[in-house]
Amino acid sequence: MRDLIRVKPVELDATRRRLSACHDIADLRATGRRLIPRPVFDYVDGGADEELSLRANTGAFRQFRFQPRTLVDVSEPDTATAFLGSVAPLPLALAPTGYTRMMHPGGEIAAARAAQRHGLPYTLSTMATTTIEAVASATNTDLWFQLYLLRDRGLNKELVDRAAAAKYRVLVVTVDCFVTGHRTRDRRNGLVIPPELTARTLLSIASKPGYWTRMLRSPAIDFANFAGHEAVTIEGTGALFNPAITWDDIAELRARWPGRLVVKGPLGPEDAVRAVSVGADGVQLSNHGGRQLDRTVAPVTMISAVRDTVGPDISVLVDSGVRHGSDMVVALALGADACAIGRAYLYGLMAGGEAGVDKALDILAGQFKRTMQLLGVPSVAELRSLGSSLLVNGR
Repeated sequence: MRDLIRVKPVELDATRRRLSACHDIADLRATGRRLIPRPVFDYVDGGADEELSLRANTGAFRQFRFQPRTLVDVSEPDTATAFLGSVAPLPLALAPTGYTRMMHPGGEIAAARAAQRHGLPYTLSTMATTTIEAVASATNTDLWFQLYLLRDRGLNKELVDRAAAAKYRVLVVTVDCFVTGHRTRDRRNGLVIPPELTARTLLSIASKPGYWTRMLRSPAIDFANFAGHEAVTIEGTGALFNPAITWDDIAELRARWPGRLVVKGPLGPEDAVRAVSVGADGVQLSNHGGRQLDRTVAPVTMISAVRDTVGPDISVLVDSGVRHGSDMVVALALGADACAIGRAYLYGLMAGGEAGVDKALDILAGQFKRTMQLLGVPSVAELRSLGSSLLVNGR
């Protein structure tokens, strides 16, 4: 019995102890939920209206079943892949997230540093709580900047020029947020603009002293990239976005931006083709993680049609619902070049700060590699080549 039983050493560091008990993204989510006030957790976890798209996004990945190959040498699988003019060790990018320092004081810099250690791109949001320049100074990773098209066209140009000057390589233009979605959980919690906190919300906040101790020791949270623009306040956020944007705005950005350009938000072949026609180097199939228009189709279901339409030379990324390395395998088999994650790494950030983001990326990398091996696929190139022959729709 002594040979069979090993007592696990006691880990004295609370963060490492928590993270060592997390074996998948769901574990990180559960840990973050215990540590973070409910309004903050719900801001990350929730979606629009009835959250039908939120649930359908993850469900759409899970409808596929694998048809593995056998007797293939998968002793050293090659998980590296090229997308948007660069090679990453994993077909994955960190998607933009707003108010990131609300989840943990490390915020955007913690996420970007974790991305750097894993050799992955990190996308900074327009609504970041850390400046374009501060993230660039803190990391050497492949930086992308996400732009919401704002009513203030001068501010749009300023943000784009600052990102270019700070050596961000890719501009990701989000086109599905010209008005904000109706996020029911946030409204119930009073986490709206301006805040209308309920007694239940205040009780939840008060019950997490560890969270508030960390936050009180950190700089105040604000929209860091809007400094010097007095009209840009928390109360005025809802009026920032421009509901009159058109494809001409994308063409104008293409002419101004010196690097690669991605349009984030197309869901179907027609919009993908329009994006390419105005100069986009790639498209990111997305329904904003189910946070904007509810009842939209799951982006993963559109990959094959978009790839067939745009051809092999345009980078196709997909987000919304990626929670497991096997989801990434499904996406690439259907024709995507890479996936982008938001909630998955934010759960890690809430659970353990920068180390928690590392943990989330380690989990996804391990799952992706293991799925490839068990599927009998020795490289991403072969995964792309074999494509949908590896999949059976389990509906």
